[in-house]
Amino acid sequence: MGLNKMQKAKKYDWKDSNMALFGSDTEKSVKKESAQQEKAWEATENLAGTQTVIFRVVKFKVTEWPKEQYGEFYNGDSYIIYHQEKNDEDDSLEKHVHFWIGKYSTQDEYGTAAYKTVELDTLHDDEPIQHREVQGNESALFKSYFEDLTLLKGGAETGFRRVLPEAYSPRLFHIQKIGRKIQSTQVSLKKGNLTSDDVFLIDLGSKIYQWNGSKCSHDEKFKAAQEIQRIASSRGKCKSETLEENSTSSDHPALIVLKDGEIKKKPLGEKIVPKLFCVSDADGPLDLEEKASGSDVSKDKLSSDDIYIIDLEDHCYCWVGSGASIDERRNGLTYASNYLNKTDHPYNPISVVSEGKEDQAFKESF
Repeated sequence: MGLNKMQKAKKYDWKDSNMALFGSDTEKSVKKESAQQEKAWEATENLAGTQTVIFRVVKFKVTEWPKEQYGEFYNGDSYIIYHQEKNDEDDSLEKHVHFWIGKYSTQDEYGTAAYKTVELDTLHDDEPIQHREVQGNESALFKSYFEDLTLLKGGAETGFRRVLPEAYSPRLFHIQKIGRKIQSTQVSLKKGNLTSDDVFLIDLGSKIYQWNGSKCSHDEKFKAAQEIQRIASSRGKCKSETLEENSTSSDHPALIVLKDGEIKKKPLGEKIVPKLFCVSDADGPLDLEEKASGSDVSKDKLSSDDIYIIDLEDHCYCWVGSGASIDERRNGLTYASNYLNKTDHPYNPISVVSEGKEDQAFKESF
């Protein structure tokens, strides 16, 4: 069966879903006793030191993800990631729960992931910081859990790891440096996806080509070579060849499998102006009001009585004041998500932090 038949066809759209589960009565009615009935969560209990546990959402159920596949995520699925970090100074644990949403994950899947994230948080007595992660826009914290991050097409049930080379559908991987990490992402088989700035792997099953863009980095080349070794190790007689952009003709066998298109340069993103909003019901109905923008955004403007949405360049925070009302607490993440929907960066990570329990990333962010 080919990839196109296995891959879920519809891309998620936050504007369609409106992230309705966030802050709803259904979400908030989750009790600790019901969380204790979820067998999957047992893997997060009684852990010592720094640990990461990953779960995949399958048809409304949570299943533990194999440790040998940590760092691999399919764009047709949703995942829940539990991470605890030990503080060596006082032996305390900082806990985080992320739900990761693949590009082609269905609304049922990421809705369940969101719901179950709250359930896992409840099980741990609301100690973890909750995060929403969207494929291609993952937070630096999320990426720090993995030595490598590999994004694959399709769902986990497609089982690419077990497909024989002779029955293999060609794949194209984009190897690029994002921040301090080198990331491998499966992209469409189009020549137009090639950029001179990065490295690409053209995986034909029995042979893998490493295509080095004319402006790629040494680190990207090294990561690509590691990926080839990892993939080839499970295939037996699998050969590889390295191609340089400036010395490879357009009719090379590796490029012929790619659909037509121009080799392009990476576009530069526009800088996001920081903004601070207050979510409050002090005047009656709950509303969202802008309080500051640009250099005026600061922690001094946060009040314990309310909830605040802080939109930064590459991250959005929902800060929950210790004196916020129940209604405010229930709707903070909903407001953050709905606000981002109306911007040109709707998929930025969202983190919910409570007053007095802020992590280091929040403290250093603005």
